[in-house]
Order: sequence, then structure tokens, then C-alpha cells
Amino acid sequence: MKLRHIITGGLALILAGASPVLAADPVKIGFITKFPVEFYSTMEDAAKAYAAAHPDVEIVYGQGASGADIEGQIALIESMITQGVQGIAITPVDPTVAASLDKAVEAGIKVVLMDNDIPDWLGKTALATTDNYSAGRIAGEYLKSVLKDGDTLGILEGVPGVPALDDRVTGMLKGLAGGLDIQIVGKNSTNCAQEMGLSAAEDLLTANPDLKAIYAACGPPAVGAAQAIENAGIADDAIVLVGFDACCGELDLVVSGKEDATVAQFPAKMGELGVETLVKAIRGEEVTLLVDTGAGLVTKENVGDFQ
Repeated sequence: MKLRHIITGGLALILAGASPVLAADPVKIGFITKFPVEFYSTMEDAAKAYAAAHPDVEIVYGQGASGADIEGQIALIESMITQGVQGIAITPVDPTVAASLDKAVEAGIKVVLMDNDIPDWLGKTALATTDNYSAGRIAGEYLKSVLKDGDTLGILEGVPGVPALDDRVTGMLKGLAGGLDIQIVGKNSTNCAQEMGLSAAEDLLTANPDLKAIYAACGPPAVGAAQAIENAGIADDAIVLVGFDACCGELDLVVSGKEDATVAQFPAKMGELGVETLVKAIRGEEVTLLVDTGAGLVTKENVGDFQ
């Protein structure tokens, strides 16, 4: 079944060809997430809830071993193709998995990306995600509100080269820009891993004893940074820590004051809308190319709304 892209009112719509799956027909899809952390487990739980509410939808699940497990994700994609799924909802670990997704598309399988985009890849049916650039700006604007001229900032990147994670940094820098002279004293990659976040934060603190703020583009490294700050004997109010994801224990850190703020995504909505969009596309319904699942700033004042 071939698809064609129609631009209507500024949004790309995906229209099915002559032989869509009927609404009453069962649908089998694959659901692939990056690696086992709370964020992706929440997405998977939402997909399972969708399947429980829609017994005509069968979902086959798969998950990589780490935030850099490219080979593992490629193997999962190829396994889904072999299992005869009609669609794949996936959080791509890296743009290089596009070649394997091309094989799925060539087999007539629709692909909805979740969380992370693969820019310029034309095979996707839709993208269900946070606008990571705009969400990064939220973090930057918060940092600008609590820092002053001459303060120093260290950045814990996610996986450099992954567009969504890069956007969280460039968006933060945009939100921070203008009005204050903040010095960026280091950018360390973390692969979105807590242990690497701990090590990278320790390096920043060692090289910059008067460091005033740390921004972590993923949740696990933010938790690692909080541990590094505690290990260094730095008081909570002596350094500003801002994370991204509101996962993996971050909310508890916000409550305790060890983390000042984090940008919350809505992974349950991402998982639910990713599956819903994929099922609609398989059944020949119109779907928007971009499904924005939103973001919000979490602080000690409003953390209860996110727990």
C-alpha cells in the first residue's frame, strides 16, 4: 500500500492508498524504546494500556540495552519485520538506524518515531515528541532568572549527534541568551547515563571550583550530577542544578532541594499518541506529521503536580 504526502494548512497529512486495513481488522505493531529507564518504561506502560483498551491491537515490545545501543536497536527493527508487524513505533537511538527502518518501509510497514526525530528521513509516517528546542528554552529561561552576570555554567550533554538531545542544549542556550553574561565553562557528553553524568559533573566541579550552575540534558545525568555535588560537600543553595526529563528520581531531588528544576516531558502521552497515530495510519486515517506532546518546568513549588 503506497502513501502520498499532502500539505494542507501548513501540516503534512499522510493519506493511505487504495487498500487500507479496515477499522474492524486486527492490527499488529512493534513498539521499540531506547533502554531501561523510568522514562521509557512509562512510555511502554502507556502502550500496554492502549493495547488493553483496544483488544484488536497487538503490540510486540522491544528495548535496547543503553542510550548508545545502535546494533541492538537495528536487531529489534529487523526482528519486528520478520514477525510481520504492520507498523513500528520507535524511539530511534541514533539517525543511523534509518537504513534498517527503510527496510521496514519497503516491506509496507509504517513507522512512527517517538521522542527523537531522524531529520530529513522521509520514511516516517509521523513524529510524536516534545518540541525539544522549545523545552530547552524553558530551562534556559529559568537559569537566566536565577543566575547573575559573571556566573559560570557547565553543561552535561546527552548523546551528541542525536537531534532531540542536541536541541535541548541549543534551546537552553537560546533561552539563556540576552541580558546576562554567563560563561559556559564546559560541555561533557554523558550518553544519558547516570554514572557518566556523575563522572562528567565531577570533572566540571574539579576544573571549576566556583561553578555556579549545571544543566543536564537528560534525567539520569542530572541525578549523577546531584550525587557529585553532594560528594564534593557543596551546599544545595551554592549551585543551581537543572535537569531534563523529570525522571529517574529527579522529582525526589527537586522536593529535597538538591535539584532546582527539571523540564518534564510527558512520556505516557508520547507512548499513547505514538501508538494511536500508528494505528490510525495503518487503517487509512489522516494523521499529522508532527504530534507535539508538550513540556513543562518542574520546581519545588509545583512538583506535586507532576508526581
